[in-house]
Amino acid sequence: MCGFVGVVNFKENLTSKKNVLLAMNEALKKRGPDECGYYVSDNALLGHRRLIVIDPEGGKQPMSFTYQGNTYVIVYNGQIYNTEELKENLKQNNIPLESHSDTEILLKAYVLYKEEIVHKLNGIFAFAIWNEKEKTLFMARDHFGVKPLFYTIYNNHLIFASEVKAILQYPGVSPVLDRQGISEMFGIGPAHTNGITAFKNIYELKPANYMVYNESGTHLKRYWKLKSKPHKDNFEQTCEKVQYLLEGSIKNQLVSDVPLCTFLSGGLDSSIITLYAAEYCKNHGLPTLDTYSVDYVDNDKNFQKTDFQPNSDNYYINLMQSKLNTNHHTVMLDTPELAKALEDAMVARDFPGMADVDSSLLLFCKNVKNDATVTLTGECADEIFGGYPWFFREDALTSGTFPWSLAILERQHLLNPEIGEKIDLKEYIDYRYNESLDDVEIIEEDSAETKEKRKISHLTLNWFMQTLLDRSDRMGMYNGFEIRVPFCDYRLAEYVWNIPWEIKALNGREKGLLRYIMKDKLPAEIVDRKKSPYPKTWNPTYLKAVKEMLSKIMEDKNAPINTLLNRDYIMQILETDGKAFTRPWFGQLMTGPQLMAYLCQVNMWLERYQPRIEI
Repeated sequence: MCGFVGVVNFKENLTSKKNVLLAMNEALKKRGPDECGYYVSDNALLGHRRLIVIDPEGGKQPMSFTYQGNTYVIVYNGQIYNTEELKENLKQNNIPLESHSDTEILLKAYVLYKEEIVHKLNGIFAFAIWNEKEKTLFMARDHFGVKPLFYTIYNNHLIFASEVKAILQYPGVSPVLDRQGISEMFGIGPAHTNGITAFKNIYELKPANYMVYNESGTHLKRYWKLKSKPHKDNFEQTCEKVQYLLEGSIKNQLVSDVPLCTFLSGGLDSSIITLYAAEYCKNHGLPTLDTYSVDYVDNDKNFQKTDFQPNSDNYYINLMQSKLNTNHHTVMLDTPELAKALEDAMVARDFPGMADVDSSLLLFCKNVKNDATVTLTGECADEIFGGYPWFFREDALTSGTFPWSLAILERQHLLNPEIGEKIDLKEYIDYRYNESLDDVEIIEEDSAETKEKRKISHLTLNWFMQTLLDRSDRMGMYNGFEIRVPFCDYRLAEYVWNIPWEIKALNGREKGLLRYIMKDKLPAEIVDRKKSPYPKTWNPTYLKAVKEMLSKIMEDKNAPINTLLNRDYIMQILETDGKAFTRPWFGQLMTGPQLMAYLCQVNMWLERYQPRIEI
């Protein structure tokens, strides 16, 4: 797991710009604290920051390979899980291998398959390969966009990087916030539209897309999407197939040359991952699995039961730890550090994010990094198997908008009135919502309920899940820590996508099918436990801390947040402890305190990035 940067220009010799390459690469130091490397040629500059996970000696980057008179150079961030299959194909084609690094296998597989390589890969990846002889750059991103890749075109230069902050290091590339960026930040945020950033003219290579860049320009192509088709397996076959695909994904992702662990919350999803991981360690003679959970000072005293968070985690964690005999560790976080880390969390995303839901994960990863470099989590099971409350709530299903972001009027009211007159957030949200739904494939064989749930599933996979994947990558990699997501295997998602809703939500339960499959493998309390989200702090001192932080910002009438937002409304939010904003800002966890924290992050973002505002 790593970060990379690059510059390509066909009209200018770039060899004198190595200092620019160094500055861009340095901006990604947190993603790759172990090593750095560079490639400099007339038309291409490539830089890499490495977090060593596989083959310390054989995986150094940028990596070059000369074949049939062409020199190919790769920079890559990710993990390819089907390397053994690819390795065998390379051997059959007499292409030599010098290491067991997946970087070498990926580079040489591209030489063999060219653009078709994207159809051969199972993993999480973003990479760029420069063909020195043909003066062509190929870039690709994994099926669900677990790994990031951004780019811009400036003055005949294609400039790309794993994070936006590195692109902004290029001289002349200036941060600009325009109408679309404002609409993204306050209409869609902390989510974002695939392919778009808050910065004008800085783009994201969309998930499941590749780009070919040559002297004729930029050529983008989508190589994969979820396709709707009749589900022909019976119930028993369906259970067997899901279990086979899930076990395979987990086992594939347990490969590492550095210490590995799992995150264990005691929920269904993390318990499944931990079960298979613990069995794998035992069967392969590996050390006892280390598991980690996060908690907060005084949460036991202040926990409040809600529809979204019906119980706390500790009882269930202890149950799983006893069953599997893992080495369990609890990371305890306190209010001051949660609030203090909001700025680091914003910088990690280059965007205001999920407030303390982000900063807590950032601190959690920072603590776990002391003992491990890689973790497996249960992320994405809810999106793929139908685990969120909005899959079952009629008001969410008929809302006509993103069900995790219903406060559209409140979001509009938050804008500075002068800006609000020029920007209609509802119009923008509606456009993105309908644009996304147009991409859903409905088939005649679907029941009425399955048709309805395909739509909400599509939105959840392409919007809400993407926000959480961004969070996992940025908060983990900010600490040089890799988070793997076995439920996000595209083959598993392809199969489950076409399972009728009546089976997927067996017995009317969220993730009902997954529960049934695991009923003989996990304790009944775990299987029957109602979905509980990532744990947040219930300590009232957190509300006090972010309220003080936002109040201090608002004391300064020249604070940049006043340029964009409605000062009077923010003061009402402060006076009512967030209750003036009558619905959650985003999802299940971002209520009053998290909204205040998000507003603090907006001001931090404006101060740090200093975008020129164009309306």
